[in-house]
Amino acid sequence: MKRVMTSAAVLALSAGIAQAGGVERSTQSVGILFEKGNYLELNFGAFNPKVSGSVNYGPYGSPSSGDMAPGYGTFSFGYKQALGDKWDLAIIVDQPVGAKVNYPAQDAPPAGYPAGGSKASIYSTAVTGLVRYKLPNNFSVYGGIRSESVKGNVELSNGYTMTAAPDTAFGYVIGAAWEKPEIAARVALTYNSKIKHSFRVTEMDNPSLPFSTTVPESVNLEFQTGIAKDTLLMGSVRWVHWTQFDITPYLYNLGTRTEENPDGEALVDYSDNTITYNIGVGRRFSDQWSGAIMFGYEKHTGKPTGNLGPTDGYKSVSLAASYQATDNIKVTGGIRYVDIGDATTNPPVNGSFSGNSGWGAGVRVGISF
Repeated sequence: MKRVMTSAAVLALSAGIAQAGGVERSTQSVGILFEKGNYLELNFGAFNPKVSGSVNYGPYGSPSSGDMAPGYGTFSFGYKQALGDKWDLAIIVDQPVGAKVNYPAQDAPPAGYPAGGSKASIYSTAVTGLVRYKLPNNFSVYGGIRSESVKGNVELSNGYTMTAAPDTAFGYVIGAAWEKPEIAARVALTYNSKIKHSFRVTEMDNPSLPFSTTVPESVNLEFQTGIAKDTLLMGSVRWVHWTQFDITPYLYNLGTRTEENPDGEALVDYSDNTITYNIGVGRRFSDQWSGAIMFGYEKHTGKPTGNLGPTDGYKSVSLAASYQATDNIKVTGGIRYVDIGDATTNPPVNGSFSGNSGWGAGVRVGISF
């Protein structure tokens, strides 16, 4: 059972794909803590979504937005060091949040889509240090500190621009796990704290008041167990408190205030939290080869979305294969298809986005020593 592909390996290939409007780029898995001995891993991923919609102007036509979601890549790195029989140390570098929006330039409405020419980007890097302590009866506890750096920019079709300078802030991770090595069973429950950032900002090319954004807290439940010889059932449930997240620059908010809405609007926010499910099966075919299939699901809410993230839930299927190149080196690769949930964007655009999807691919190289 030791060479059957683990849930962590497959979940790594799922990172950064069509979650929470495309903002979430990491599953924040702690699976590296449970690798045997000392271990190093590199993960590379790419995702190419196709997301387009239209707006209905009645007799004036229904201009299309064009594909507004360019492809992007992801990278993560992890290192785990065994510190005797009871203690383990791990360092993880990843990209917890990110966005890349680029609406093709359009003629003015009603000839063109009203958000045409709008662009937005979010970039992040996180470094997480974890320590694990093994308790009796196959239980363990773990925790650590996360340093997270985030920056972003936006250009809207109405001429509004904003740049948020990089900000670094800190959060924490705590969790507990139970294992039964005889059947490759493991259950790990992890809490990731929210991280509050305060950004120095320019709006319309001039310094503006700073604003705060919270990268939300989350809870991960990761599990796996052997269900037959050389066969592993695996999966995860992830809850993210996305109602904590909003991007509300001062001048943008000021320009959206009216008598009917004296508080104005956020540039980006979410009205619902998310629960993401993954379930799959791994199978060892030989001493060198194993494979897995995994299905993912995030609920479609049916509520209007922001114009910079016109997606609502998804369904996905992933296929992965792992090759034990040597006693110490394992290479895992996979592909993922995502059926992106239909969405209607907030007024006044009221765009309708449907029939969208995306393909992703990932490679992990793991080295034990």
